[in-house]
Amino acid sequence: MENQRSLHIALVGDYDPQITARRAIPRALELIARQTGQESSCQWLATDAIADNNVLDDFDGVWCVPGSPYRSEDGALHAIRFAREQRRPFLGTCGGFQHAVLEYARNVMGWADAAHGETAPEAERALLTPLSCALVETIDSLQLEAGSLIARAYGRQTVFEGYHCRFGVNPDFEKDLLNQRLHAVARDSAGDLRAVELRDHPFFVATLFQPERAALEGRVPPLVAAFVEACARTRP
Repeated sequence: MENQRSLHIALVGDYDPQITARRAIPRALELIARQTGQESSCQWLATDAIADNNVLDDFDGVWCVPGSPYRSEDGALHAIRFAREQRRPFLGTCGGFQHAVLEYARNVMGWADAAHGETAPEAERALLTPLSCALVETIDSLQLEAGSLIARAYGRQTVFEGYHCRFGVNPDFEKDLLNQRLHAVARDSAGDLRAVELRDHPFFVATLFQPERAALEGRVPPLVAAFVEACARTRP
């Protein structure tokens, strides 16, 4: 393989080594580089350091990582909006899924009052609310939508993935939220929403589960590999 420029990936979140998924992310990128030859460097971006596009312009992809509530909800949402509008490959896992949905609701759907129930539990339009059963260190099956980016990444339609999460999309708003652009691509064994994609974007995938955890067992996470491939494909 010819030498390629190392990809530059933004990890949006407030670094905490105690969070399992955050230890897994650099390991996942290392495993992908070893398997594919595509090197990537990752840089942690604290959410309270993201105020404009200048800090994001030089990245080939944006990954909004687990660990909410973030120090700055606005910073996380700004990074997600940047990736969506500038068509940079985006991956959101766990808290990244929650905030990707929130950003879409506010800035595309026009739901200015959409809120995260973790930080605004009394909000009238609490888009993210406590799960009926918290998914803390839980593994469950997922049914993936045929032909979706996520299904193509895994190469099959049924997978098992792990969670460390207490909030998901409020069912009261799910039908309106999942319009033609944002659509459901994974549901768990109970039929609950666990991943979404944007149809009109090169790669915009958000999952409530944490696929990066596979790296801690020495396995390449297929969805992360697909994200890295998209970053390489779309970079200038």
